Amino acid sequence: MAFKSPVYNVISVPIEKIHPNTYNPNSVAPPEMKLLYDSIKEDGYTMPIVCYYSKDEDSYVIVDGFHRYRVMLEYQDIYEREQGKLPVSVIDKPFDKRMASTIRHNRARGSHDVDLMSNIVKELHEIGRSDAWIAKHLGMDRDEILRLKQITGLAALFKDIPFGKAWKPGEEEEEEV
Repeated sequence: MAFKSPVYNVISVPIEKIHPNTYNPNSVAPPEMKLLYDSIKEDGYTMPIVCYYSKDEDSYVIVDGFHRYRVMLEYQDIYEREQGKLPVSVIDKPFDKRMASTIRHNRARGSHDVDLMSNIVKELHEIGRSDAWIAKHLGMDRDEILRLKQITGLAALFKDIPFGKAWKPGEEEEEEV
């Protein structure tokens, strides 16, 4: 069967059935949120929210589009015009791949909160994802991953990293006078 992009199956979902994910490190400053509102007010929703459908809870978890979702929550005029429904494109991926999708979507557009990104690297490491996996799926280089791991300060994140020999106290050479 040929691959079919999820955008070809956009559905209309009541906003009450949509929930943010717990790991999105992306943030938008107030001026840009106002600009997003103005854009949606003038042009309507031109891009669907990307969600994962949770059958157990009969709800949609946002993978990408949190700020478009927020606009509808925060602006009654948009909510009324859209009749409380958002366009949703559904992806069906396990949790770690949804996290990676969120990061890829965000990194393709803007900046991230460093502390939240380091927490995501930590979470992915804790569920068994290697640095190579994180680099490939989140679009990071190894130095960036290392810096984000350093921010968390967790020794467990460095257990597989070889370290070079360091000096030992008392081994310094005497200075010649």
